[in-house]
Amino acid sequence: MDILPRIPTLKAVLFDVDGTLADSDPLHLLAFQELLAEIGFNDGVPIDKEFFVRVIAGRHNPDIVRDLFPEWPPEEHTKFCDAKERKFRELAMKLVPVDGLLRLTAWVEEKGLHRAAVTNAPRENVEQMLKTLGLDKFFETVVIGCECKRPKPFPDPYQQALEYFGLKPEEAFVFEDSPSGVEAGVAAGMKVVGIATGNPASSLQAAGACMVLSDYNEPLLWKALT
Repeated sequence: MDILPRIPTLKAVLFDVDGTLADSDPLHLLAFQELLAEIGFNDGVPIDKEFFVRVIAGRHNPDIVRDLFPEWPPEEHTKFCDAKERKFRELAMKLVPVDGLLRLTAWVEEKGLHRAAVTNAPRENVEQMLKTLGLDKFFETVVIGCECKRPKPFPDPYQQALEYFGLKPEEAFVFEDSPSGVEAGVAAGMKVVGIATGNPASSLQAAGACMVLSDYNEPLLWKALT
């Protein structure tokens, strides 16, 4: 049995954005570190990567801030989220694609496959990142988690992408870098390839990834595709 759907069954490839197209998690970590330290979170001691992976990575911003500051009113949650994303965009101007990504996007275009970006990131961030990476013309649609009924880890964003193309789950697969994203793709009925840019491979496998790669040049991926 094939690990991934193959052409001609395969009709679309769906990509997460943060950590999947570019290793952006270190910049998100830095943005959170700076803002949380400014307001005295954790007695002013910057959060570390372990905390970031456990509490923040791959999650929907409002959920993160509600967990960190349950006593805050909603308007303060919104203000913090907006400030954090402004800080991230300042840092993200020099992002580069994950190794092998442009090889893969060229293959997707050559085969005439549909492609969508499916992410919990704010739309303004996504538009800037795609332009920085030279992928703003690559995707046919961009699905934003907070614009769906439910964001990842629920399947709604990936289901919306499938509906956009009029496809069944077995006609597409997903690239994801976070456990919550993997869970969303699996819950939508698709095979999910984990990209271990920031999260441990074991956590992606535990979430249901059918394979885990360090980048898009790995022979395991190309064997599954061709």
